[in-house]
Amino acid sequence: MTKIAVTGAGAVLGQGIIKCLKSASRDYEVLAYDPDPRSPGLYWGDKHGLLPMAKDPGFKAAVEAMLEREQPAAVLVGTDVELEIFAENRADWEKRFDTHIIVSSPEIIRIADDKLLTARWLEENGLPFPKSVAGEDDAAVDALAAEIGFPLIVKPRIGARAVGVSMVNNRAELDAALEGREGLVVQQWAGSDDQEYTAGALCFDGEVKASIVLRRDLRDGNTFRAYADEYPECEEYVRSLAKALQPYGPANFQFRRGPDGVFRLFEINARYSGTTPMRGLLGFNEVDMVLGKLLFGEEITQPPLQTGTVVRFLEEQLLPANYGNVTQGAS
Repeated sequence: MTKIAVTGAGAVLGQGIIKCLKSASRDYEVLAYDPDPRSPGLYWGDKHGLLPMAKDPGFKAAVEAMLEREQPAAVLVGTDVELEIFAENRADWEKRFDTHIIVSSPEIIRIADDKLLTARWLEENGLPFPKSVAGEDDAAVDALAAEIGFPLIVKPRIGARAVGVSMVNNRAELDAALEGREGLVVQQWAGSDDQEYTAGALCFDGEVKASIVLRRDLRDGNTFRAYADEYPECEEYVRSLAKALQPYGPANFQFRRGPDGVFRLFEINARYSGTTPMRGLLGFNEVDMVLGKLLFGEEITQPPLQTGTVVRFLEEQLLPANYGNVTQGAS
C-alpha cells in the first residue's frame, strides 16, 4: 500500500484528512502523528506516533527523522501552526526524502494566515474585499467607521474558529472591542449568517482543476451543517479567487454575500478544510484527488457532486489502555 503521513491527527482538520484517506478509491497505509497521545485521530492510522508541537525547537528534526525512517510517499499537514514550517522546508524535504509535501508557498501561507494581508491581497488583485484596517491605526479606524458606518467586525489578524471575533454596532462597542488588545483588524461587515459559504478548490499547473461550494451553519467557529446545492455564481467567484491565489493543491475560501449582492471573502485557508470530510460524503474527496495526481499521474477533473445537507455530530472513542506509552515514530 501507498504510505501517507498525516500530522495533527488530533485536530479537526487532521481527523478529516484521515477520514478521506480511509474512504478513498485506493488503499493507503496511514501514518498518524500528533503531539498528544490522547488524540483520537492518532489511533485511526495503520501506524501512529508522536511529533512535538510545531513551536518546539525539536519539531523540524523530529519531522526529518520521521521522513527518513518511514519514507512516506506524501505528507498531509493537519494543523495550521505547522504549515509555515512545512512550506519553508518543502523543496528540501521533497528532494532529500523523495516525498510529496502538500503545502503551498510561504508567501501564500502568510497571505492566508493574516486577515489584513488577505484583504490587501484581494484589493491588489481587483477582487471584492471587505474594507479593512489595522486595529492599532486610530486614524484609519475612524475613517473606516465614518465611511461605511456600522456594523463592523473586529477580529485577530491571525486567528481561527471565530475566537476573539466580535460584531460592533456603535462607537462605544468598537472602542470596547479594541481596548487593551493588539494584532487586530477592523473590517467591513461581509453579510448575514445565513449567507455564509465555505468553498474548496484544487489548483495545479496554473489551473483550477476542481471546486466545491457549500452554504453553511457555524457552531463554535466550525461548520456543523453544510448545504450542497448548485451555486453557479459562487462557483465562478471561488474559481476567480483560486486562479489569482495559485495555491499548490488545496485551498479553502470562506465568504458571505452582502445585502448589496457582492461576495466578500473574509478568510483563506491555504490547506485542506475542516469541511473536507463533509465534501467527501458529497463525492468530492479532495485528498484522494490530489494524491491521485501527484502519486499516480491521474488528471484531476470536476467530479459529479451530490446535493443535500451534511450534518456533523459528536462521537465517542475508547483509547488504548497503554496510550501513554506512545513514543515518537510510527508503530
